[in-house]
Amino acid sequence: MSDYDVCDLPGIVARWNNDPANLVQILRNVQESCGTIPSDTLDQLAKLLGVPRVRIEATASFYHFFHAESHGAYEILFSDNIIDHMAGKEALKRYLCERLWLEPRKLSEDGLVYVDDTADIGLADQAPSMLVNGHAVPSLDHSRLDLIAELIRNKKPLADWPPMLFEIPDNIRQGGPLTGEAFTPGAALLATIARGTDETLAELDAANLRGRGGAGFKTATKWASCRKAEGESLLRKHAGPPQVFPGPLGGEPSEARFSGGAHYVVCNADEGEPGTFKDRVLLNSHADLVFEGMTVCARVIGAKQGLVYLRGEYRNLLEKLKSVLARRREKGLLGKNILGEAGFDFDIEIHLGAGAYICGEESALIESLEGKPGKPRNRPPFPDRCGYRNQPTVVNNVETFACAARIAERGGAVFAASGTPQSTGSKLISVSGDCARPGIYEVPFGVTVRQILIECGAEDAHAVQVSGPSGTCISFREFDRRIAFEDLPTAGAFMVFSRERDMFEVARNFTHFFAHESCGFCTPCRVGTSLLRNTMDKLAAGKGSAYDMNEMKNIMRILQDMAHCGLGHTAANPVVQTMEKFPDAYEKRLKKLDFEPAFDLDGALQTARLITGRDDEWAHIAGEP
Repeated sequence: MSDYDVCDLPGIVARWNNDPANLVQILRNVQESCGTIPSDTLDQLAKLLGVPRVRIEATASFYHFFHAESHGAYEILFSDNIIDHMAGKEALKRYLCERLWLEPRKLSEDGLVYVDDTADIGLADQAPSMLVNGHAVPSLDHSRLDLIAELIRNKKPLADWPPMLFEIPDNIRQGGPLTGEAFTPGAALLATIARGTDETLAELDAANLRGRGGAGFKTATKWASCRKAEGESLLRKHAGPPQVFPGPLGGEPSEARFSGGAHYVVCNADEGEPGTFKDRVLLNSHADLVFEGMTVCARVIGAKQGLVYLRGEYRNLLEKLKSVLARRREKGLLGKNILGEAGFDFDIEIHLGAGAYICGEESALIESLEGKPGKPRNRPPFPDRCGYRNQPTVVNNVETFACAARIAERGGAVFAASGTPQSTGSKLISVSGDCARPGIYEVPFGVTVRQILIECGAEDAHAVQVSGPSGTCISFREFDRRIAFEDLPTAGAFMVFSRERDMFEVARNFTHFFAHESCGFCTPCRVGTSLLRNTMDKLAAGKGSAYDMNEMKNIMRILQDMAHCGLGHTAANPVVQTMEKFPDAYEKRLKKLDFEPAFDLDGALQTARLITGRDDEWAHIAGEP
């Protein structure tokens, strides 16, 4: 049930401080109340927020989870990850549609239910899975779908559905410092206060912690840069008069734009990379560790407000995370004068995404936090100098903040004692696909791919996609490579494919993903990802040629050289890497060496030939008798 009345737009806007920067959250609340975002609502929101309607519409039309047409009382979105396909997702979707007497992507005749696909929802270890009104349902099979169909036909409110449908186990197969060892809330903060901020930053530097999102930027360097940054000097010449923003702790408003002292801590919990689900597990069972790491960061850089950007697919974690935050406030671990330390004021607010993979990129995430379409910014300046609300901002992902808390608690030397000199500490690996034991494996950096395959029971592994579609595909010949920044850097995804899998189809699924998730900001990515998808579909239809293979390589070069952000730069990786390492998967689909049109005009005339009973040379396109 929604917390808001259908017609109470002023109440929804007031809940978010009448601030246009919170537009994504306002639109989420509107859709939860109305089931849709009608056109006239955009006009009303524009008046209430005092911004042009075009800004409201630009944001509402950007995110996949927002829609102007009704999706009925039950919106069902099947996860479309390649792992879901391997687990029988397509057959199960057809089965549910038959049970409910409807077609995919069309509202049922009674206006009750709508079924469609969405991108990966962070449940690759429990595939196939789906979202029902934004709530995740894992481990689908015929019996579960029979129950769901019955509940829908009986119009049972989602709140009355059996809780077991929504139970999502962590599946931690191998624990470590983050997932397998006890943590006392407040321990890292007490150590930070006792040690001092300079020394805490020194410990972080000694630990050589690198960002766990995949890029591996040194965390201490980022925090130190943000700490020294002054937003005022960067913005005077670019901005208008100072803007008044609500106080971060619910107190008096402040002129944050030009204060020079308004720093922010942002936790990137938008792990949209297909095959990755480690942040889901950390937030579900180790949220204190994550929030503590954010609070340590706030102490070091002088921030008073933190924000968690939680991916919309993790809606089911929201209430649990709010309760953890409330408990931390009660214990004096958040709010004013934390742990009795005068002036140590910091609090955390959670913002939900709305289905946009690109928002995993830090500057696109900040744009979304500010109520805009999640399109990556031009850089420099980087967020540590000019981030959220144009102020210095540290953006780290969930796992990085958890590691920072451990370092603050135990010291940098303890953390650096495991892993490799260039890649210290442990790494959470999200294992899925063709293995006996999918789930989370916390391993020291430097472990080989082969060791992980042995642990997860992948006896017939033929290929592994490391770090999701934007990462690296390795063949069985490379299983002795190591998970480390100096060899195979990874955001955490580890998708296993047996010898029975068609690596062409794996790559084709990824091209559809990138074409769907391109934000459309730059032409190379918008057009290039679509061309890749269409060419792979052409090969799948048996109409490919060597010409098409070369064209895909050309598209890859254009994307790498000219795309605006990392999505475009890596979109061709799955195609090029599988083409190189599994050439047979492509060669068997090549019809001719020369160019072959995707549309067969002569074949399209076959129906006319059958109707007229003609099959002479004049009934064929020249050269195609």
